[in-house]
Amino acid sequence: MTRAVPPAIVGTTLQAACRKVLKKLPRALEEFGTYIDNNASGIVNYGERHRCGERISTGFVESTINQLVAKRFVKKQQMRWTPRGAHLLLQIRVQALNGDLHGVFERWYPGLCRKDSQPLAA
Repeated sequence: MTRAVPPAIVGTTLQAACRKVLKKLPRALEEFGTYIDNNASGIVNYGERHRCGERISTGFVESTINQLVAKRFVKKQQMRWTPRGAHLLLQIRVQALNGDLHGVFERWYPGLCRKDSQPLAA
């Protein structure tokens, strides 16, 4: 048998809960505004992309990557990746996409990419 809670108690509890939430609201809004300010350059305007006929979803790319990574981590795969190998491959890929890879190779192997060097014989 359940007992009904008097409406006056429910109202008081609800008011207290609302006051508690409203007390935290200014700080939450301030933190949200700071987040938007700090990350504005990376926030995608999906409405603008949609109006321009551009894709607004990257799900197909993420799915492909997940399938590839899952396949490479399977033990039955002849040429499988170790977690360390996958991490190192991603580091190389990021450097290549950022345009930093050439500089890294020049630092590791000075003279490797000099324009005045002679091509190697076949």
